[in-house]
Amino acid sequence: MILLGLTGGIGSGKTAVSSLLAERGAIIIDADAVVRELQEPGQPLLKELADAFGDSIIASDGSLDRGALASIAFNDKDALSRLNKIVHPAVGKEMDRRLNEQRDTDNVVVLDIPLLAENPRKGLCGVIVVDVPVETAVSRLVEFRNMDEADARARIAHQASREKRLALADVVVENSGTLDDLARRVDEVWAWAQTLPPAADDAGGR
Repeated sequence: MILLGLTGGIGSGKTAVSSLLAERGAIIIDADAVVRELQEPGQPLLKELADAFGDSIIASDGSLDRGALASIAFNDKDALSRLNKIVHPAVGKEMDRRLNEQRDTDNVVVLDIPLLAENPRKGLCGVIVVDVPVETAVSRLVEFRNMDEADARARIAHQASREKRLALADVVVENSGTLDDLARRVDEVWAWAQTLPPAADDAGGR
C-alpha cells in the first residue's frame, strides 16, 4: 500500500483533486464523507451532537442542519473545541478501520483530510497540498457555495494557515487555473505516487 495524505483549505478545490485521483485508481478515504455518514439520522454521533448543541441543529426531517451547527461552532472558540472533541475521535476510528482494510493491498490509498496540518498522521509516503490564494478561496465559497463573505473568511481563519499546510507538502497542486490545468497536474502527481515505496505496517496513525 502506498499511503498519501491529501489536504487543502476550504475553497481550494481539494475535492476536485480527490475525484481526479479516484478516476486514476486511488482508493479515497475521505474524512468529510465519513463525518457525513456518521452524522446521519439514527447514528449515535448525531444524538451526541444534539445533546451538546441543542435541538436547533436538527432539521425538521431529523437530519443535521449543518448550517445551524456551523453558525454556532465557527463563531465560538469553545463551541468549536467541543465539536471537535465529539467528532474527531469517531471519525478517526472509522478512518482507521477503512485504512486497515487496505494495508495488505498494492493500492494507492489517499487519506483526504482537510485538517491534516492540525492533526498530522504518521508514516505517510507523501503529502499532497492543494493550494490557492485566500482571496481566490473566498470568492469561490461566495460564488459556488453561496456563503456570506464574512462566514467564508471566518471558516478560513479557523483552519491552519497556507504556510503551515505548505510546510507539510511533498507535492503542491496549485489550483488557480482551469480544470484542464488541474487534470494535467493530477496526472503528474499520479505518476509521482507510483514511484514511492510502500508504507510501513503502522503508517497512518495519529
